Amino acid sequence: MLTKEIRLYVYKQFSHLGTAPSVSQIASYFDISEDQVRDELLKLAEARHIAINDEFEILMAHPFSSIPLGFSVMGAKTLWWGGCSWDSFALPNLLIQEVVVATTCPNCNSAHAWRVNPDTPPQGEQIAHFLIPTKEMWVDVVHTCGNQRIFCNESCLETWLHRTNNQEGYVMGLSTLWALASHWYEGRLELEYQRRDPSTSLQYFREVGLSGSFWGLD
Repeated sequence: MLTKEIRLYVYKQFSHLGTAPSVSQIASYFDISEDQVRDELLKLAEARHIAINDEFEILMAHPFSSIPLGFSVMGAKTLWWGGCSWDSFALPNLLIQEVVVATTCPNCNSAHAWRVNPDTPPQGEQIAHFLIPTKEMWVDVVHTCGNQRIFCNESCLETWLHRTNNQEGYVMGLSTLWALASHWYEGRLELEYQRRDPSTSLQYFREVGLSGSFWGLD
């Protein structure tokens, strides 16, 4: 039960304050030792609930992030780092509020911003590009999230791919990105949240309009 309670505490602090709690904060809140906290954070990281560094700082608790990866998300009272385009568009659905998602095109640095809410997808001609396929996303999840970006258009994406010597991953419009994000993190602010199993994840991907081997949908 302690592992679940610490997971929820991390998520609640992120949701209310936009920041991750430290090891000492968690230890103080639960009246346990810092070594116990580190053990619990390792369990959560191994279960892919959070991402931590060697100093046990919480880098990510999807869709929340404590490090800048190209997006900011502004609510009525709180400002969050958006871990990626997927996570940034997921925050208004998890928090049930309208937010402003802001970013810049990785190719030309043009600024983009959208009002994103849980009810309807935002308008825009921009495209989202995911570089790393699902089977490799957790090899280096911070790198993965840092490469789920939004570009002005296909031309900007093609120029960026050529300049960075990357192969095209998966491209989608804003409406598909919004659909993907809408219910992916549903329940993460509840104590008994459980991650989807692989088959349920694949079904979800199909339902929101994704296809191909990039998503494991051969």
